[in-house]
Amino acid sequence: MDTSQIILLEDELNDCIADQQEEAQIEPTHGSPKNSNTPSRHSKEIVEVPEIVLEDEFIGWIVDQQEETKVEPTLGSPNKSNTPTIGMKFDCDESAYEFYKEYAHRIGFSVRKHFVKRGNAGQIIRRTFSCSKEGERAVDKRHENASYRRPISRIGCLAQMTCHLQKDGMLHVVSFHGQHSHEFAPSPMKHMLRSKRKNSSAQKAIANDVERSGISIKQTIELLSMQAGGRENLGFMDVDYKNHVHNERMMALRKGYGPAMMEYFHKMQLADPSYFYSIQVDDDGQIMNIFWADARSIVDYEHFGKQPRTILTDQFAAMAKAIIEVFPKSNHRLCVWHIYQNATKNLHHVFHPSKHFANDFSDCLYEYEDEDEWLVSWDYMLKEYGLIDNKWLCSIFDVKEKWAMIYVRHMFTADMKSTQRSESINNVLKKYLKPKHDCVRFLGHYSRVLVDKRHQELQAEFKMRQIKLILQSNVEMLRHVVELYTPKIFQMFQDEYMKIADCTIYKANKSDTITEYKVKYNQRIQEHLVKYEASTTTVECSCKKFSFVGILCAHALKVLEHKNVKGLPIQYVLKRWTQDARASSIKDYHGIDIKGNAQESIGKRYSHLSHNAREISTLAAKNEIMYEHTKECFEKLMRDLQEIRKKCHSNNMESCIEVHGDVTTDVL
Repeated sequence: MDTSQIILLEDELNDCIADQQEEAQIEPTHGSPKNSNTPSRHSKEIVEVPEIVLEDEFIGWIVDQQEETKVEPTLGSPNKSNTPTIGMKFDCDESAYEFYKEYAHRIGFSVRKHFVKRGNAGQIIRRTFSCSKEGERAVDKRHENASYRRPISRIGCLAQMTCHLQKDGMLHVVSFHGQHSHEFAPSPMKHMLRSKRKNSSAQKAIANDVERSGISIKQTIELLSMQAGGRENLGFMDVDYKNHVHNERMMALRKGYGPAMMEYFHKMQLADPSYFYSIQVDDDGQIMNIFWADARSIVDYEHFGKQPRTILTDQFAAMAKAIIEVFPKSNHRLCVWHIYQNATKNLHHVFHPSKHFANDFSDCLYEYEDEDEWLVSWDYMLKEYGLIDNKWLCSIFDVKEKWAMIYVRHMFTADMKSTQRSESINNVLKKYLKPKHDCVRFLGHYSRVLVDKRHQELQAEFKMRQIKLILQSNVEMLRHVVELYTPKIFQMFQDEYMKIADCTIYKANKSDTITEYKVKYNQRIQEHLVKYEASTTTVECSCKKFSFVGILCAHALKVLEHKNVKGLPIQYVLKRWTQDARASSIKDYHGIDIKGNAQESIGKRYSHLSHNAREISTLAAKNEIMYEHTKECFEKLMRDLQEIRKKCHSNNMESCIEVHGDVTTDVL
């Protein structure tokens, strides 16, 4: 070590000893300070320093001098002002960093980790923390001619604090420079300093939850700000929150779509043992198709039909071909609403001038119960409006069996004649799903759709069981069905039943077992043929309302009233419309009964535990002793639960064989 280094260290030593003596209030002996044997802060007196060979020995000697002056540096907090001082001790690098950050925040500057020296075992021997404005920006030749350059933030500030590892295993402050070459951040802006900003674990957990719930970043930050009492108390800025969300998304993407989805499905199976998924891949291992269903979806699938009876689409040839291949037993219908909209475009030259064409065309879409009558009406419309050679009308006539009510009344559609309900679902999905969502985020947000829809069903069922519907007529038929149907279906049935008072009826024909009646409603011209078989209480109307809606029409109910049938025959009560539509037991793909929604079970357990926790907290808060005891018990309980969770997770991973999931390779 050269002479200049020794003199520099001597100066530091003199300053250090003087500071310690002042703090310890040690009175100098032998007269005035001028002839005192104690070195002053600014003197250049020669101090008896042992022969200096290594810096570590010199630093150790400083510690010995401090011990002689009876000054003990306090761990992490050496003085009342919490200002860094020579000799200050820290148990680890992170403690020193946190202390310097707190000091910097009070003053008004940001810090960063500048230098580190590690030992052979990786332990930190020396660490320097500096002002964030330390150093200068390096010249990047690639951006010399750039039209825009980032503003300069580093201006060569020398402020820093250096810690060195000592024999006691502690990091001691051996150097501190408190002078800055820039202005400090004013108090209203201190919370914006970079080194002070941090997303806490709780805030990150909230961010992950709201990301899955679809709440926007802006709304989340506003909510957290209100809870914290203002933006300045959040501990982070908007950009920090956005960066965290972005990093979480990128971490999921780095796993790859395949592994990320497999991880998602595995988590779902841990929560719901009946959860099923199947992934189809091609010869190159690329994902082609994915199928998944939770326990509730499996239950609904079993209760409401394994294969759709009727599928409504617009005029799309590829869709029609796919339906024939995938659902050969399903009825394919064209959306009547789309047919009408296409008519307004292709026949606009007829729609606008004529006052009657719209009604005539609508009759061909929705009316008529006899095929011959429909054909006559169609031919009349073509001739009346000069449309015999119209290509568009000829094309839809070729597929009339898919859209004209006369041909589709026998098909069950739950009274749906168009794809508007499907489009309504599409609008709902658009609120949850975005084109930018990757596969895993899509799966998560689609689960939200199911959760919200099922909650709406639960609310509707709760309301149904809490109210009593009003009967418009106190008759046995209505008293019977009000106990069977859901409120909405009962209202539809009651509307039909109340029409029978305006229906006229007369017998048209009678055979050995079947009697035919003609029924007309409210002075209308059209009469409906209703067949009744007394031995089985079977009734069938030409309007086919029960076939495509699932409830009896006013015409059939009129005949039942005429035959003094007081209750609704059981064969005309569709289970899907009843209050107990999901009452029967359903088995999953393992052959095990599905007891209920796994999430509902979790919800019940959470509700029970929350109630107990509130009771305990209310009692414990009344007394300091009870509070401390409860706090210790909670901390121990948390540690125990974390250990149990680790063991459960380990056991699941060891015993997990992919039997729940299914990955198939496509064979071309």
